[in-house]
Amino acid sequence: MEKILKDISSDRLVKKAIKTNWENYHYCLGQSPSVELSIGRYLTWFVTNMPDHFMNLVVCTGLPSHGAEEIIDSAMAHFRSLNMKKLTWFAGEGVPSARLKKCLLSRGLTFHESYGTEMAADLTSVPETLPMPAGLRIVPVESRELLRQWIHVASIGFEVPEQYEEVWYDFFAEAVFDLPFWTSLALLNDQPVATSQLFLSAGVAGIYNVTCLPGARGQGIGAAVTQTALLDARDIGYRVGILQASDLGYPVYRRLGFHDYGGMSLYLWDHTD
Repeated sequence: MEKILKDISSDRLVKKAIKTNWENYHYCLGQSPSVELSIGRYLTWFVTNMPDHFMNLVVCTGLPSHGAEEIIDSAMAHFRSLNMKKLTWFAGEGVPSARLKKCLLSRGLTFHESYGTEMAADLTSVPETLPMPAGLRIVPVESRELLRQWIHVASIGFEVPEQYEEVWYDFFAEAVFDLPFWTSLALLNDQPVATSQLFLSAGVAGIYNVTCLPGARGQGIGAAVTQTALLDARDIGYRVGILQASDLGYPVYRRLGFHDYGGMSLYLWDHTD
């Protein structure tokens, strides 16, 4: 069993766990035949047919003394050949950031020093109860029918075009019914209204894909689906929860006991020509 991170006292360990959990989340999804997962000496990537930055990830795991530009150019040409629209690039541990930055900026990527907010919480401090609307139930996604409902709600919440729901479903269906994934759907009066996903890796409980239908927001449902996932992780021995917060979700996570650990540094690529 992996070593569990016991507390949030070390900023260095927490920030490393946040990044590693997120990278491993993508790699575990890479078992689907509809995903291209390439693990190389210098570049590792997970790419899909979805036009979404965070469903297409490139991690620079190293740079050679000579020829880094050629390696990046070859990868970019490959992504263009796949007609990819959006990508996120990360620098791995030990990668010279100034050198990578120069390479990527000159090829049309944009640098974001603080994209979103990395957050972590001690799971012993997560509230046991929360105010929530009557008629709310949170159920595990254990069937393909429930996964289709989950994908539909998440697509609306994240503004993913409807034509990509089947693409999203295809690669999630290959992975998310078993640990380290734990996927949940919130039902309000038996109607699907919100989603969340737990991913257990790097010794921490990662929270992903928390969203509500626009008409269901402001009722505490997002907090409820997040809290449920965190308490589930605590019940099986995890002590630290992590996530990357949007501006919309930030105040919700603060009320659940999450603390700031800075923003993610990353590069975004949009191919619209």
